[in-house]
Amino acid sequence: MSQSVPVVVSGPLLRLVLATALGLFLGLEREWSHRSAGIRTFSLISLLGAVFTVLGREGLLVVGAGLVALQGVALVVRGLLGGSEGLSLTTATSMLVAYGVGVLVGAGMITEGVTVAVLSSLLLVLKRELHSFAWGLTRSELRSATEFGVLAFVIYPVLPPGEVPVEIAGLSISIEPRMVWLLVVSVAAIGIVNYAIVEAYGSRGIAVTGFFGGLASSTAVVGTMLDYVRQRPEAVSYAVAAVLLADAAMAVRNLAIVLAFTLPRGPLFGLIVPLGVVALGSVAVAAFTADWDESVEIDLESPFSIRNALGFGALFAVVLAASAVAQAYFGDSGFLVAAALSGLVSSAGATTSAVVLYNGGALPESTAILGVMVATVASVVVKAALTLAGPTRSFGYRVTAWSAGLTVAAVFASLAVLV
Repeated sequence: MSQSVPVVVSGPLLRLVLATALGLFLGLEREWSHRSAGIRTFSLISLLGAVFTVLGREGLLVVGAGLVALQGVALVVRGLLGGSEGLSLTTATSMLVAYGVGVLVGAGMITEGVTVAVLSSLLLVLKRELHSFAWGLTRSELRSATEFGVLAFVIYPVLPPGEVPVEIAGLSISIEPRMVWLLVVSVAAIGIVNYAIVEAYGSRGIAVTGFFGGLASSTAVVGTMLDYVRQRPEAVSYAVAAVLLADAAMAVRNLAIVLAFTLPRGPLFGLIVPLGVVALGSVAVAAFTADWDESVEIDLESPFSIRNALGFGALFAVVLAASAVAQAYFGDSGFLVAAALSGLVSSAGATTSAVVLYNGGALPESTAILGVMVATVASVVVKAALTLAGPTRSFGYRVTAWSAGLTVAAVFASLAVLV
């Protein structure tokens, strides 16, 4: 009797399966749109890229890329003859992306391959929204967006790489100019993306208005809600939900900034719990108090402005210098006071300052965590204070009560993490 040999699932085998799955994922939208290349074609293309990569022969990789390119050219030619060159160009380009995903996964770059597949799929699915947003831009917004892009990507390579020692008020810290610039650009990019989301989906409900509007400008959300309840006193519940969702958005943004830019020294995982309390608690209360189907138009200032980006950069520089001086003269308590004061104006500026000082070795982990939390709480307090100053007392009282509860919960969560 012959003895069966067990099959061992190896690393390369798993990579081949994953590459095929990601190709299928990429081909879903093309199949749904009834394009000439769909699920099977995209799956096979990604699998081909993974196979040639696992074999480790560069010649095969070049041949495979050439074959995919030739297929794309054939689709484009057919599209030109049929009068749908735009659709054929998109499909042809997507096929090359699918091949690249297979190569990445085959080489063991799993995270990179999945990221490319997800981003590419989003670009395909959001075709209508992206076109509508682009066509809705004014000429001045388009020019400002182009200038901002040039400014963002031209300045980065000009800045010196690595750490640069800086002395502020006797406090010596190491700053990475390129990372600092990426922080400024990232905060501006968050505002741009969420401005686009609110413009495209703002009429879909209070959740979009509050959360994504809060990522773009929480002050605008509060101002809009004050006008809303002034005109419709019965809609206080919706306004409260919108402000709380803006708080949730702020907490998510601050956490994302911290985790993304503290990787060199060690991510501040201690902020996940307290900021998570603010974010999840705000969302839960908003869901409990209002129906998210209610739609409110919010008037956001266009973020496509170099002046806005440079304005945040200048504010960030001032907050960073003030925080460093306070740290040098008054220790950790001085930094926390500076974080609270700057959080009254911009929690993003205080958060980025804490990140820079932490990465530069000027702040211990516990103080950096407390600084971000103090700035976040200060921003929550400002929103509550603005609502209290409004003409509708019940709106201000409810926002203040919920904000106070979330603040206390976040403080206890911070202390529990640090202790």
